[in-house]
Amino acid sequence: MPIYEYELCEGNCHVCGGTFTLNRPLSAKPLTNCPSCKKPVRKVFSAFSTPTKLKPFSTTDAKKAGFTVLKRLGKGEYERQ
Repeated sequence: MPIYEYELCEGNCHVCGGTFTLNRPLSAKPLTNCPSCKKPVRKVFSAFSTPTKLKPFSTTDAKKAGFTVLKRLGKGEYERQ
């Protein structure tokens, strides 16, 4: 179920703090009012999480992870390392 972020269209609220997140199914109707204070809200586009690559994999790291490492010799020709 996706997580959606919302903010109040105008003003602030001591109940919801002006911004909040909700888990909502894709089939749910769009949220127009805050469930706590009933003021109008809008959906906020938020950043998404991506995995970060810490360091490039070496041949030994790939072999330890169980991958077969090949070296290209020519067009369509490979050699196992």
